[in-house]
Amino acid sequence: MSKTPSFSEKTKLYELIADNPKLLPLLSRFGIQLGFGDRSVDEVCRQNQVSTRLFLQVCLLHIDHDTPTHLPAPDDADLTSLLSYLKASHRAYLDEHFPHIEMHLSRIIEAAGTKYGNMLDHFYNEYKGEMVKHFKYEDEVVFPYIAALRQHQDTDYSIDQFRHNHSNIEDALEDMTNILIKYLPGNILPSERICIATDIMELSDDLTCHSLIEEHILIPFVESLENAKP
Repeated sequence: MSKTPSFSEKTKLYELIADNPKLLPLLSRFGIQLGFGDRSVDEVCRQNQVSTRLFLQVCLLHIDHDTPTHLPAPDDADLTSLLSYLKASHRAYLDEHFPHIEMHLSRIIEAAGTKYGNMLDHFYNEYKGEMVKHFKYEDEVVFPYIAALRQHQDTDYSIDQFRHNHSNIEDALEDMTNILIKYLPGNILPSERICIATDIMELSDDLTCHSLIEEHILIPFVESLENAKP
């Protein structure tokens, strides 16, 4: 049974990050810069126009994927912060995480030879292609729909369509780590393989949380807006 982490809006943000280093990349996605001193979570969020309760809920999901979500009666500030966070996450994946993995993976693929190199290349390109399509759909369909909904504009779309198309596409990442760790001969760039396998597993964990945020926070938010339509 998972234990709910004990922190609140009064917790110093540095202490929260120091206790949970995996939260550090979230700061830039919320537009929070380093150098916040000993300010509390609430103080830093307010200074950066970020919904404190949304920030805390996202942190909880990153620390414990099984944590129950509880954001009753979401308001406009919650949704604004959430959409900014999700869009920034897309940019981070596409502009930072994928290029970093590609840089290391290309050297491993070259050293691995045809058999394993082709498999690694296939699984990576398959996965990246699906992720790019996924992010593009959200950026070009889902987020504009939410903007129209907030402006009380009529549209034939509904967030239920997004829910039914929101599938898990992380199997290719697992296939890649299996090749890197279990099957590639041990003398092929072992140190670099450990580093990139660690990066891939961290990315997989991050993307799992990204999906949970959309399923358990974004979709209920938007459903509440749909239900409030006259």
